[in-house]
Amino acid sequence: MDLELRHLRIVRTVAETGSVSKAATVLGLAQPALTAQLKRIERALGGTLFQRDHTGSRPTPLGELVLSRAQVLLPAVRQLQEEAARLANGGEPGRRYRIGAANGPILGGLVDRLAQAEPDAVITTATSWSTGELATKVMLGRLDYALIGVCGDTRAPGDEAVAWAVVAMDPVFVLVSAGHPLAGEHEVELGALAEEQWAVTPGDGCFGECFAVAASRAGFTPATIYETDVATCVHLVRVGRAVALCQGTFRLSEGLVALPITGTPLRWRQLLGWHPETPAAENAAQIVGHAKAAHQDAALQSPAYSNWLARNQGYGTVP
Repeated sequence: MDLELRHLRIVRTVAETGSVSKAATVLGLAQPALTAQLKRIERALGGTLFQRDHTGSRPTPLGELVLSRAQVLLPAVRQLQEEAARLANGGEPGRRYRIGAANGPILGGLVDRLAQAEPDAVITTATSWSTGELATKVMLGRLDYALIGVCGDTRAPGDEAVAWAVVAMDPVFVLVSAGHPLAGEHEVELGALAEEQWAVTPGDGCFGECFAVAASRAGFTPATIYETDVATCVHLVRVGRAVALCQGTFRLSEGLVALPITGTPLRWRQLLGWHPETPAAENAAQIVGHAKAAHQDAALQSPAYSNWLARNQGYGTVP
């Protein structure tokens, strides 16, 4: 039996769902039929692809090899089909860009710049609080690029399989209401906020741990922490119910003040990632350039950040 693309899709689905029964449901097949098909695929490849037990199905070393190739081939073939369809219908095959992002200042500007540079491009976006989820989607070929942030010098998720470029290094400021007693300061000691309540957005990275360590060094443990969406965080800060940490590029609205933290104990590294063995790698340098330009625009629109950058070297958009 010759190996076909549909066989690779079966292997990928079993790996993604973690079991043959779940994969059968996703693929719309009876479980016995899928099991028989998987056995034929294994015979064609010369070995077992999955170790199966009561906990589910886990790829064997051979299965990992097949999956790594499937994650490159399947997206490439899908892209070929889409471009061929556009060309057959009389249109030029514009490039496709699937970009995922966590909360940050770059995505909007990147999409705008990319659309201006390539009017025929097909651009889609996806968002997630989870940087790990975005990295996984890049590895699986579901996204071409991911924009994420990690604290300090922390390793990016999936850095064994995803190529990451540093777009910028930003300081973390503290967001307070305009009526806060410290609102008129040029910068604030983190320890001066020991009695505050904090509002934070969710995420699966290490930033919570980094904040806890920085607070401990400043001599306190954060009190009440409200975990919620960005809009609610901003509201709680504006009405004086909490303070929040924010990136230097955060665009202020009425009633808010962003204060640098003395000594910059918290930093945020903006990254753009792609799979080095997919077509996305060919355009990665161009996308990184657009991302850096979008970040620079965001920095210039924040007077507090622009003034801070003038006094602090080594931060901002990477040249």
